Amino acid sequence: MSGRIYNFSAGPAVLPESVLKEVQQDLMNWKGCGMSVMEMSHRGKEYDSIIKNAEATLVRLLNVPDTHKVLFLQGGATLQFAMSIMNLMTDEDECDYIVAGNWGLKAYEEAVKIGKKANLVCSSEADGFTYIPEPKLTNAKFLHYTSNNTIFGTCYNELPEFKNKIVICDMSSDFLSRPVDVSKFGLIYAGAQKNAGPAGVTIVIVKKDLCGLPHTSKLPTIMKYSTHIKKDSMHNTPPAFAIYVCGLVFNWVEKEIGGLDKMYTFVKKKAKMIYDAIDNSDGFYKSPVTNVSQRSMMNIPFVLSSKELDAKFIEEAAKKGMKSLKGYRSVGGIRASVYNSHPVEGVKALVDFMAEFKKNNS
Repeated sequence: MSGRIYNFSAGPAVLPESVLKEVQQDLMNWKGCGMSVMEMSHRGKEYDSIIKNAEATLVRLLNVPDTHKVLFLQGGATLQFAMSIMNLMTDEDECDYIVAGNWGLKAYEEAVKIGKKANLVCSSEADGFTYIPEPKLTNAKFLHYTSNNTIFGTCYNELPEFKNKIVICDMSSDFLSRPVDVSKFGLIYAGAQKNAGPAGVTIVIVKKDLCGLPHTSKLPTIMKYSTHIKKDSMHNTPPAFAIYVCGLVFNWVEKEIGGLDKMYTFVKKKAKMIYDAIDNSDGFYKSPVTNVSQRSMMNIPFVLSSKELDAKFIEEAAKKGMKSLKGYRSVGGIRASVYNSHPVEGVKALVDFMAEFKKNNS
């Protein structure tokens, strides 16, 4: 599309062009109903079909079992740091935390803040979160981990199994990038703004028998998963437009991509192109991730020999239409986020530019 850049933002991130075109087409008058999705009542039959179709498509994509429920909530993944354990854990329960990045650390700190029994079973913070550490698990009933670390570019490329644990997983930055056995999780949560849609909605997939336990009677009504299960995510006015766009993205993954197996092939192909450019640069580009097997397919950080050269790279890339390559503010360097919707043409443009920049600055 004319005037479009290649957006390497870590979130809010790029959306499929076909989805944007459909949104544009229906913006004023959704499917001939005479109004925009942003204007329609969330209690009306038009919106009822939108949210139900979005949920049904996601259930098909992930093969969500009947034991679990898909919810569309607000508050971001940040709210889920607390809401998840407030609902699932009693005062007698404990939760092990694997901390391999900034968001895993924040989840652990939130648990401590609200008085839950949280065990820090491993952390790579002292080493700059350059790898995912091996945990020394306790007998805790629950375990929390983050599947992909957006800032530092590490990832569980094979999702671990934790027997005899109820697993809570933050999948915000690799959601829908690969098949997942939902039955092995007590709860999955993901902010939509990286792989599933625009900012404003958080997707939660929770095992139903973990909800509505007696200890949750003291929670505010809106903080209970049981409330949102009973009301099909419609207890209060939902983030209607964001859910509508998520539904279109789910449909894009299912119909245009062909499902999660093909999506995983696609994201691995894109990531490999960039990692090959880094690894074959004779040290001109360097990855901070110390364990190659833990490299993220979604967020690819790298650095050059100096901060000045990093800045020059980012500036010159922007002039060529490749934006949002600056690394996270506390880390620096360069970060290319190539989520599900990022086109392979954008990755090729970046790889070609990396070769050109190396040639001109070696």
